[in-house]
Amino acid sequence: MFKTDPLCNRPGFQMKFSNGWTISVQWHHGSYCDGRNSENGESPNAEIAIWDSKGEWYDFGNDTVKGYCSTDEVAGWINIVSKWA
Repeated sequence: MFKTDPLCNRPGFQMKFSNGWTISVQWHHGSYCDGRNSENGESPNAEIAIWDSKGEWYDFGNDTVKGYCSTDEVAGWINIVSKWA
């Protein structure tokens, strides 16, 4: 479960790693997630986007945003991205 303060209008976060890559995790209105209309700031899944230090977005094969990711999947992507050269 992803959760934030219900008063926050754009729940999510970004992590920029020392290798220059950034991952964005979002679960708000407009995001590809089941909680996009949640009034309590919760969602069972979230969308992710990843980009390099030059601002070039990672392509997941059919889009540069991957939606409906579980917490385990997000954790896996964080681990992968943190190790990219």
